[in-house]
Amino acid sequence: MNDGCSAGDLPAAHFRQLGYRTIDMMTEYYSSIDERPVFPALTAAQSRALFSADRLPERGDSAEAILDDWQQRVLPNLSTIGSPRHFVYVNGSGTMIGTLAEALAASVNTNAGAWKLGPAATEIERLSVRWLAELLGLPADCGGLFLSGGTMANFSAVLTALRNVADYDTTARGLQCSNRRGRFLLYMADHEGHCSIMRVADMLNLGRDAVRLVPSRADLTLDAAALRIMIDEDLARGDRPFCVVAQVGSVNVGCIDPLAELADVCAEYGLWLHGDGACGAPAAMLPEFRERFRGIERLDSLSFDPHKWLAVPYDAGCLLVRDAEKLRRTFSIGAPYLRGSLPTEHDGLDYLEYGPEMSRGFRALKVWMTLRHRGAEGLRASLRASIDHARHLHELVKAHPDFEVLQEPLLYLYCFRYRPRALEREAADEYLDRLNQQIAEEIQRSALASVMTTRLRGRTVLRLSICSHRTTRSDIESTFETLAMLGHQANRLRRASEPCASAADAQG
Repeated sequence: MNDGCSAGDLPAAHFRQLGYRTIDMMTEYYSSIDERPVFPALTAAQSRALFSADRLPERGDSAEAILDDWQQRVLPNLSTIGSPRHFVYVNGSGTMIGTLAEALAASVNTNAGAWKLGPAATEIERLSVRWLAELLGLPADCGGLFLSGGTMANFSAVLTALRNVADYDTTARGLQCSNRRGRFLLYMADHEGHCSIMRVADMLNLGRDAVRLVPSRADLTLDAAALRIMIDEDLARGDRPFCVVAQVGSVNVGCIDPLAELADVCAEYGLWLHGDGACGAPAAMLPEFRERFRGIERLDSLSFDPHKWLAVPYDAGCLLVRDAEKLRRTFSIGAPYLRGSLPTEHDGLDYLEYGPEMSRGFRALKVWMTLRHRGAEGLRASLRASIDHARHLHELVKAHPDFEVLQEPLLYLYCFRYRPRALEREAADEYLDRLNQQIAEEIQRSALASVMTTRLRGRTVLRLSICSHRTTRSDIESTFETLAMLGHQANRLRRASEPCASAADAQG
C-alpha cells in the first residue's frame, strides 16, 4: 500500500525514518566493501529471473518493502565496483562524500542546463572546471562542462572541431552542403585509439571509415611522421582532414601520445588537436609526470572522466576547451522560451549553450565536494598509490616464471600474460589466448577479484585497471597469487586436449 501523501511525497517523520535506514544501509555497504564478492557470478538468465515475475502494482508498494528489495535482490546482484579488487574496464571507486552529494543534488532536483534554474549550480560547475584545468596544466580561463562520460565528451569535442575547422557553415547545412569537398577525416592511433571515437563518427554520421588509424610506434604511441604522410595523401585525394585525437593515457597500457609533436602537425595543417584523456589525464597533476605531458597546454580540447581515476561517483565526464567561445558557437541555439523575450539582469551562463544536453543533472556538486574534501595533495597521493600498485604488480610478473612481461607500467593500467614456463613459444599463442581468457573468467567466478582480458599486439592478455583509491598492496598480491594458482590449474586440465600442450609435456 502506498504510504505517500496525495502529491506523492512522504510525511516528514516517515521520510526521516527511511533516510536513517538508507544511510545505515549505505554505511554497512561501505564497511563491508572489502569482503563483498566483487562479481555476483550470475548468468544472464539468472539475473532476468530475479525480476521477471514482477508486475507494476496498482496501488503502490510501501517504501519499506522497496528498501527490503534493495537489500535482498538488488545489492547482492550488483558487481562491487567500489571493491579494492575490482580491476575491470576503468571504473572509479566512488567517494563517500560524492554519495552524499548525489543525495543532496537529487533532493533539490536542480536542472543545471539554465542559469535561472540554479545560479549556484552554474557557479559550482564553472569553478570546478577551472580547478581541474589548473590541476592539469591547462589555461585557467578555458571553457568546459560536465557530461555523462568520455563518449559524450569526445562527441562534443569532435563536433566542436568540425564546426570550427570546416570551410563552410556546418551548423546550418551539416554534411549535406554542395560546397563540401571530399570526406571529413579524423585521425587516431591504430592500436590504442579508443572505440568511443568510432561511436562519435557514427553519431556525427561521418561513417566509421572517416576515422583514419595511424600506425603506432613500438611503444604503442601514435607515429607523428606517419600522421603527416597520411594527411598529405588524404589532402591530395581531395578529402578534408579536420581533427587529430591524441591518447592522453590509453585504455590498455596507459600510453601518452607525443602531444607536442602532434600539436606541431596540427598547427601546420590547420587541424584541431583533441586529447582523449578519459583514463590517464589526471596524471598530469603530478609534477614528476610533467615532461610526459609536455604539450598538453596546446590541446584545443581535452576529455577526461572524474568518475574514473578521481573516484567521483557515476556519472561525471568532463570536457575542457581552450577557447570557450568555440564551444559555445558549436552548441548555441535560440528559442524565446529558454531565456525570455527581453534582456534582464537576472541572467547568467547557460550550460545548455555549451554542450548537447539541455536538461542536465547537478553533476558538478559531487565533483566540487570531492575536490574540496580530498584537496590537491590528497588527489595526488591517491594517483601515486595507483601507479605504485601497478609497478608492484609488474615486479611480481617479472619474478614469476609462469608469467610474461608485455609492457613497462606507466600509469595504473597493466597488461601481462600467463605463460607456463615449459610451453613452446612457437606453438603456444592460440592456446595461451584461450588459457588467459579462462583464467580471467575463473577469478571472476571466485568472487575474490574481477579481472578481464584485452587484446595487445593481436594476443589475448590479462589486464588490470588499478584505479581504486581503496586498493592496497595486499590486494594486488592476493589477486596475483590467485591468478597464478588458477593458471596452473587450468593449464594442467587442458594438457590432455590441447595440441601444443603435449609438446610442453614432452619438455617438462
